This record gives sequence, structure tokens and C-alpha cells, in this order.
Amino acid sequence: MRKGLLVTEAAPRSPAAVRAKLTDVAALAGVSVGTASKALSGGGRMRPETRQRVLDAVEELGFRPNQLAQSLHTGRSWTVGLMTTDGIGRFSTPVLLGAEDALGAGKISVLLCDTRGDAIREQHHLRNLMERRVDGIIVTGRRTDPRGPLAGVDAVPIVYALSPSTDPADTSVVSDDRGGARLAMEHLLSTGRTRIAHLTGPEHHAAARDRARHAVEHLERASLGLATGRVHYGEWSEAWGRRAAEAVLRTAPDTDAFFCGNDQIARGAADALRERGVSVPGDIAVVGYDNWDTMALACRPPLTTIDMDLAEIGRIAALRLLEAIDSGPAPGVHTVPCRLVVRESS
Repeated sequence: MRKGLLVTEAAPRSPAAVRAKLTDVAALAGVSVGTASKALSGGGRMRPETRQRVLDAVEELGFRPNQLAQSLHTGRSWTVGLMTTDGIGRFSTPVLLGAEDALGAGKISVLLCDTRGDAIREQHHLRNLMERRVDGIIVTGRRTDPRGPLAGVDAVPIVYALSPSTDPADTSVVSDDRGGARLAMEHLLSTGRTRIAHLTGPEHHAAARDRARHAVEHLERASLGLATGRVHYGEWSEAWGRRAAEAVLRTAPDTDAFFCGNDQIARGAADALRERGVSVPGDIAVVGYDNWDTMALACRPPLTTIDMDLAEIGRIAALRLLEAIDSGPAPGVHTVPCRLVVRESS
């Protein structure tokens, strides 16, 4: 478990990289020296894609800006806070790595704060971040449920990643659960499955409700319904996947596919089918959600699943934060597309 503030930054470059100049960065990125300077110093207005080209050029050339000189010149600390409620790191770690892809090339350090879902701890870390004069804050968590905005922070821009803010005036970057459910259902329908059951987590979780709603909507557009006539809400666990699969087969033995709300449930369902001697995917196809390698690759057979692209959520959140630092925020909810990862279970 992390305690306090963890500072992370890009790995050191080779000695030859120090010789790269700002003019080299500008030439490789296809921008003027002034634009390259602004991209690194946080000045001026520019498209996020332009800034990313500059950061990519910095990464490729190993350019190391004089951070002390930049800080004195701009008044910026060249640090960004990343606040998470996900102490285990299952969801926040990929988001952090994605954010570092966008921030690290410009030598912007990340101060990682684990609130453990505690409001008092969150305020403690927030005070520490403000005392360190961070240039901005990225807030993330382990669930897709909306959360209240950080209280009492007006001085720095904030971007919410994965867990959106309840305030529409804030900037949030989230996974496209509608698109993810559509990819799963289109895949199953394209393989000839028409009796699809949906097993998912607790109904009070936004991820469970949203994925279920979008799956049902997609089936209805195909003039179909769920195999059992209802969504099977339960727990985010393999044990629930096994129990739910058994319940479905008792109610609707002609079920030919399971779409599961996460990979743990899907692996449990696949275990239950294997124990019954049911062929996967010959008799029943199984599709999960999250693309958690620990579950998806250990499943027998390996699991077809939906990847939320958490690293891309982090990268886009970082770019939105840099944009907000430079020229003001882009309020609203920005979605990142999911990807279908096809393996042997379907």
C-alpha cells in the first residue's frame, strides 16, 4: 500500500540525449521553436495533438529541458497530482502509466496520493498538493460511478479520469461503456448467438447498470431479448459467475452465450460450464469485460473480453489537463472508445 506522496517521473536518458536542442525537437515535431517552447513551458494556446507531437519528439530525442530555469520563468512547479481511491492499483495503475506517457516526456513529475476512499484522507492529500503548488490534479478511482468534485480547489485545473465528476462544468475522461457493450453484443450476434444471458455485478454500481442497459438496448434493436428475460445482478467475483451460470442453465438451458460484466464473473461462468461438460465456445460462448490479463488469460479457454483502454484514459486526461493549464478547461464528459479482444472463449 502506498503511503503519502509518491513521486514518479520519466526514466533517465542516455548521456547522448543531453545534446539534443530545442531546435531539434521543433524540427522533428514539425512546429516552430516558439511552439515547441510553449508546449514544454505551458504557455500559449495549441491543439492537444500538437502538444503531443512535441512531447513525442522530446521522448524520441531524449531532450531534457532545464526545469529549474523553466520554473523560475513561468512560476510553474512542473508537478501534477494524481489522486486515486484505488489502493490496490488494479485500475489506477494503468491510468497513471497512461498519464505519464503524456507528462513524463516533458519532465513533469507526478505526485501520487492514495485516499483509500476516505474523505478526510482526501482533504489531507489535497492540502499537501496545494502546498506543493502543483500545476494541476488528475482524480481517478476503481469504479466508474460519478463522484463529487474536489472541495475547496479553485486555484488549479482538475481532470477526472474513469470516475467522472457529478459537476457538468468539470472535465471528465471516461470509458465508453455504451460502445463496449455494443462491441460485445455485435460480436456474439455475428457468431450466430441469439440466446444471450447477462451476468454482472451489484446493481448499485454504475458499471453494472450501464453495461446491462446498453446490452439490453442492443438486443432489442436486433428484435431479441435476454435468454432468461432479466439481468443477473450479483458480485464482481468468480464465485458469483459460477452460481449465476448454474442459475441461468436451470432457467434457460438453451442459452448459447454469456456476456459478463467483468472478467472475474466470466471466468467463474467458464469454470461452471467446464465442470458441467459444456463446450466453450462450441455450445456456449463467453465474453467478459475489462481485459484483466490475470483473469482473461488464466481462463480456460482464454477469454474474449472488452478492453476499456485505461492507459488511453490516463493519457487523454493528462492532455486535457495540460490544455486546461495552458488555455482553460474543456468542460464536459469525454469518452474513450473500448476495444474488443477476441480469444478462444467465443
